[in-house]
Amino acid sequence: MTGSPDPRALRVAAVIPCFNEALSIAQVVDEFRAALPEAEIHVFDNNSTDGTADVARACGATVTHVALRGKGNVARRMFADVEADVYVMVDGDATYDVRDIRRHIDLLVQDNLDMIVGSRIDDGEDAQTYRRGHRFGNRLLTGAVASLFGGHLTDMLSGYRVFSRRYAKSFPAVSEGFEIETELTVHALELRMPFAEAPVLYRSRPEGSESKLSTYRDGWRILKTICKLFVSERPLLFFSGVAGLLALVSVVLAEPLLVTYLRTGLVPRLPTAVFVTGTMLVAMLAFVCGVVLHTVTIGRQEAKRLRYLAIPGVRHRGSP
Repeated sequence: MTGSPDPRALRVAAVIPCFNEALSIAQVVDEFRAALPEAEIHVFDNNSTDGTADVARACGATVTHVALRGKGNVARRMFADVEADVYVMVDGDATYDVRDIRRHIDLLVQDNLDMIVGSRIDDGEDAQTYRRGHRFGNRLLTGAVASLFGGHLTDMLSGYRVFSRRYAKSFPAVSEGFEIETELTVHALELRMPFAEAPVLYRSRPEGSESKLSTYRDGWRILKTICKLFVSERPLLFFSGVAGLLALVSVVLAEPLLVTYLRTGLVPRLPTAVFVTGTMLVAMLAFVCGVVLHTVTIGRQEAKRLRYLAIPGVRHRGSP
């Protein structure tokens, strides 16, 4: 009878994206060694200039240089280069407490999940650790994704995640920067993968370490990514909305023209009539585009789903 594999027998890889984290990367590596001694630790250095790669190597981590700047580019390289059954992705700034990582991996295996997202809990030691503005922006963006793509998430932008192999090897990363977390979430929602959230303690950065996150710039990029994913993954809904809006404008403008024509047999405002006709044609074209792109999207989703199904779930990897 086939049983669940021992999580300790699975090949686990810690994949850590870094950019100028020389002050914190040693702490992250040491904490992983203590919590998960059997894990392979991979540090992906994104053109750091402060010696992050040297510190990571001195701690015994495998270091990979990623020339293209941006966390999305790093994630693409991580999933391509590292071979494992379970991937633990955590930022290299030492803000995430990894002491419960064993329990999270056990949960992934026992429930045969594909992703666990660490829902951040502020440690309360510094008001600047998880600022109110960041919390609000996170809730706003997470709510937008939940509304558009479904799912129940509270912290879509968390940098702490645990993935199965079939997730990692079926993820076609497109994003370049911090918006990668949005794409990671939408990928799971689109393929209806089983996933869960688990609380994780969120701490202050080590003294002297600076955040690379720009609140407004990266928030705007994340919002644009959500819009792009909405258009590409929900084209029928998007273009139907556009068609409906254009049709409504046409009806509002056409009503007085139609009343005048029925009374007098004349069209006194010819430019308006031409505009209304053109708007209705564009509305029809938008709807047709939505139907065609919806068919294309279904084909893409089926291809990704087939790739996903070709890889065994984490519960079956290593099973007798």
